[in-house]
Amino acid sequence: MGIFSVISLLGGLSIFLYGMDIMGDGLKSSSSKALKSMLEKVTQSAALGMLTGTLVTSVIQSSTATIVLTVGLMGAGILNLRQSISIVLGANIGTTITAQIIRLMDINSSGAAFLEIFKPSTLAPLAVLCGIIFLKFVKKQKTKGLGMMLMGFGILFTGLMGMTEAVSPLSESQAFTDVLQKFSDVPVLGILTGLITTFIVQSSSAVIGIVQALSSTGAFTFQTVYPLIIGINLGTCITTAIVCSIGADKDAKRTGIAHILFNCVGTVLFMVAITLLHNAGALDFIWGKPMNSGGIANFTTIFNLVTALVLLPFTNQLVRLTTIIVKDSPDDTEEAYPEMRTLDEKLFISPALALHQVNIAEASMGRLARKNFNRSIDQLVSYDPERSAKISSVEDRLDGFTDAAENYLIKLSNHIDSTEDNNELNLLLQAVTDFERIGDYATNINDLSARLVADGHAFSETAKRELAILSSALTEIIDLTVEAFADGDEAMARRIEPLEEVIDEMVATLKDRHIERLKNGSCTIGAGLVFIEVLTHMGRAADQCSSIAVFLLGRHNEEILNNHHAYLHELHKGTDAYYASEFDARRKEFLDPIEAL
Repeated sequence: MGIFSVISLLGGLSIFLYGMDIMGDGLKSSSSKALKSMLEKVTQSAALGMLTGTLVTSVIQSSTATIVLTVGLMGAGILNLRQSISIVLGANIGTTITAQIIRLMDINSSGAAFLEIFKPSTLAPLAVLCGIIFLKFVKKQKTKGLGMMLMGFGILFTGLMGMTEAVSPLSESQAFTDVLQKFSDVPVLGILTGLITTFIVQSSSAVIGIVQALSSTGAFTFQTVYPLIIGINLGTCITTAIVCSIGADKDAKRTGIAHILFNCVGTVLFMVAITLLHNAGALDFIWGKPMNSGGIANFTTIFNLVTALVLLPFTNQLVRLTTIIVKDSPDDTEEAYPEMRTLDEKLFISPALALHQVNIAEASMGRLARKNFNRSIDQLVSYDPERSAKISSVEDRLDGFTDAAENYLIKLSNHIDSTEDNNELNLLLQAVTDFERIGDYATNINDLSARLVADGHAFSETAKRELAILSSALTEIIDLTVEAFADGDEAMARRIEPLEEVIDEMVATLKDRHIERLKNGSCTIGAGLVFIEVLTHMGRAADQCSSIAVFLLGRHNEEILNNHHAYLHELHKGTDAYYASEFDARRKEFLDPIEAL
């Protein structure tokens, strides 16, 4: 095999790996929300978890990627260790789909036009042609993922055919035959070769594809190929274990350990079984026979499927074993910011899934800000130093989460290529800032309460009754905002702006009244200034709720998204029947009682 054949081989390998990446990206792009739905619906059933792992890996063409996604969901509290291990069992089965696709190399059309289409020499250019049509001429967001998948599929087979042609001289190479004979004589060498190669290439599917291309030389027999395949499966779990261990919690590390145990058990099981069967003469019919790409694909699938089925009933034992290997530390403390566990960059593999988890975390943040705001209102009625300390502590959590979420979303934006996901990202960036500001206003009101007490001032009874009515309106609008955001409920979001306008009227009315009280001397200047500042913070908190509602409605409405101010201006004219009706109802509920005072 000369230097030019080596160059052709490496070039074909590069094209093959590039095609795998493009195909995987296209599949993930076109099925991102389906992946999220599948992974979230894993129940306590280990069998369903294994099936889910198989299906997800079949789609994204990477057991490592599936396990990384699983670790991210586990960190978010959606999956537990038992569920994640059941997904690991299925992930190794799903990764064999690529090998089954590559077996198309074995098709012999014998002149039949129907079969000729499925030969890689026909299928590859056809897939690339269809892919470029979707990407360059259709230009719809929904077809972009399909176009990428088809392009990747065609490029993958183009690289595979290049490798096959480049290695054809090896069929006459005595040195190559001697190396394979060593694998036959010492299976451990084959296992180590497969393990090291997979660790370098970082993809078991790719290395299996290389072996399938080499099988075209006719030099591979079952005796030489089975140690390689076993080693390849061992190699991929090392990569996963390393990824799961970097900056991860204990359960993530245990998931990586479970993947290693899976393949180690499979290795021992098959090495013992094959040795016994060979000695009994049960494998004579294939032992020294040439293996084509279909035979290699079949053995790969059988290895992972049998191992998974054998280990499936022992899922609980696997869980216990991983907890023994990775022990809990006696000094483990509760995490300071549990919401931040969701911000796992491993989820960038599936942007829709990452966005969904940020939404869950921000909804938790919104509820935390709502509680803090209610605490600050209570401070105006009866100041409590312990409550004040709690407000400050929660504010630190809100600030910390906001910084982490903004950095996370900025990084995530580089992985987003659909308009829908981009709109969701904009909503999340806006909402995290607005919720954080609501928390700031709670802190400001708490500080004003402390100042009121320190200066020996107090609100008049009339001012207290006014604040009680305004506070009930603020509680209502923040509740609506948090729940509309958490559920993506646009009908609920439409109820926010009418209430926000009523709150603005309430704030303006109360400020005018309080200025009159200051003028006639029925209120002290110190208490009066605090009262007006409190009203200002309450009005601004309502403004943040309006901001979130507008972005929530704008996700699926380009007119609102592109011009928020024009949308609000039209609403405030009162020409929208729903808005006018809701506004009138809220005025009667909140403003009329204030005017009655």
